[in-house]
Amino acid sequence: MSTQAKDSIFERAFNPVYQALLSLGGVIVVSLIATGVRLSGIMAVPNRFPWMAAAAFLLCFAMFNSVFALSTKNMLKYWSRSIYSFLGLALLAGSFAWLLSSLPISEAGSYRWILIVVTVGYMVFLAMMTTMRSIVEFAQREEWNHPRIRHKEDRDDRDKHIK
Repeated sequence: MSTQAKDSIFERAFNPVYQALLSLGGVIVVSLIATGVRLSGIMAVPNRFPWMAAAAFLLCFAMFNSVFALSTKNMLKYWSRSIYSFLGLALLAGSFAWLLSSLPISEAGSYRWILIVVTVGYMVFLAMMTTMRSIVEFAQREEWNHPRIRHKEDRDDRDKHIK
């Protein structure tokens, strides 16, 4: 296998807590920059922008966290950490967006529904990755653990039909 394939970030399972903290940092930095731009008058930035940043980084967390689930060794532990990290990220990012925009989620327009869709989508992504991993592991076990048994049975069947 090439060294490039071994060094791929998708071959490592990153701790979901660190992924959530990185996403929260992204929400804070992007929202503060947007607020600074709005206050300086350089450009018109909507008041609901922090909610958009929160939703965008939640979606990024959902996608990358689901992909990294493929390379984890203990899926149950990863799932629990992922779910708690997502909930914490949603709560903290939402609180920060509310703090900066002075708008509760009920007044942020369609962002409430966007966050609901991202949450449901995250659960679906995580379930799909878990299912895909289970299928691949099953196929690998079948392929490598019992190939001689199948070939021997196939030869015996062929020999019976020839006689």
